[in-house]
Amino acid sequence: MGDRVFDDGKVVSDTIQAGFCSVSAPGRNQNTMPGYNLAGLSESWVGSLSLNLLCYATIFVPGYFLIWYVKKSKYIERAGTGLIPRIITSCVYGQSYDKLATSETAHTRTQAPEGGFSSKCLQLSLCFLGLQVSYLTWGVLQEKIMTKEYQNSAGSIGHFKDSQFLVFVNRILAFLLAAVYLACTRQPRHTAPIYKYSYCSFSNIMSSWCQYEALKYVTFPTQVLAKASKVIPTMIMGKIIASKKYEYYEYVTAVLISFGMSLFLLGSTENHGSTTTSTTTMSGVIILVAYMSFDAFTSNWQGELFSQHKMSSVQMMCGVNLFSCLLTTTSLVQQGSFAVSLQFMFTYPAFFWDSLILSVCSATGQLFIYYTISVFGPVVFIIIMTIRQGLAILLSCIIYSHPITLLGILGISLVFTAIFLRIYCSHRLKQVQRKPMPDTTKV
Repeated sequence: MGDRVFDDGKVVSDTIQAGFCSVSAPGRNQNTMPGYNLAGLSESWVGSLSLNLLCYATIFVPGYFLIWYVKKSKYIERAGTGLIPRIITSCVYGQSYDKLATSETAHTRTQAPEGGFSSKCLQLSLCFLGLQVSYLTWGVLQEKIMTKEYQNSAGSIGHFKDSQFLVFVNRILAFLLAAVYLACTRQPRHTAPIYKYSYCSFSNIMSSWCQYEALKYVTFPTQVLAKASKVIPTMIMGKIIASKKYEYYEYVTAVLISFGMSLFLLGSTENHGSTTTSTTTMSGVIILVAYMSFDAFTSNWQGELFSQHKMSSVQMMCGVNLFSCLLTTTSLVQQGSFAVSLQFMFTYPAFFWDSLILSVCSATGQLFIYYTISVFGPVVFIIIMTIRQGLAILLSCIIYSHPITLLGILGISLVFTAIFLRIYCSHRLKQVQRKPMPDTTKV
């Protein structure tokens, strides 16, 4: 039998599979499905994290030794021309060893046109709108799925609690969409070793997990404040991973954006502080730092792959989601929650449709993510997603009639001022760099 879940003094449901989903039927208690009892290990965030990492290790550890063996044995020097050798070569070496591949890619790569200032503004506006529409809708549905009850025609009520299954559903649709697009369109020759996608795939999964887990230990405003400030760790991670150099105006505008978002978020929540019961703990701080670090690593690693291997954004999307599906599927199956989540999906049709729309928004959002990173870089992407956090709360204020204080208005003004200042300074700097230097050799 599962653990009883109580609400207002009465039994609501029997929890299935260590709290992954809970289902109730009127007039009787539900029996739990047979499976693993992981409740004890997953009660703390350390135990839950350890469990996930152990599941992921069943993929990474054998993969590491396999890649090590292939490189150590100099497989590429004696590989044949069959299907298996080609797959191994693509996974471990890519096509970068082939000089023809490098030159061919240089000619076939579709680069974003330089254009003028108005053209860049149009591109940036499309990326901005696409990301906002996709992820604002995604956020609304995500909150509904994780916090609201579902009821079917038989009258049974259930709660869905397995966030990792939602990650899988989002990734599988995005992977299929990218794979079909790649099969139907002409793309640059792919030169990157496929295993390199696993790094940013893992960090993307971990940042999503930290985002959900942090809410157990810190307040929602605290979490969003951390998200609003992650443009700074993104720049720091860029210096570590790619040794990037940033201009002074980029540091100044990053601080202004973070400060402005903090003012807005504080202004929008200061009247509701008494209703918040969560308290900031050391565990919450650690998880938030991990979230920002993983998120910053993801965007910078993708930016470095774009720079080194010149792949298209859809190729990036396909590679990252391939490993995300592999990792999440392995973890879900090993923890015994995959079948339970599928059962919940077919028991409650409304959940199925919400998950489908959620996945569509996630897939289209990922297209905009990879395009934005490949054209404008990870810092601009983080800025857009930071603004999305403010718009999410602004949307909540409009829908639920939450008051916006003067402090919040000041924060919004500061953020958009910093954004326009960043765009203007970047454009002016490029103009100065393109301007030919005067020839001082002539007498």
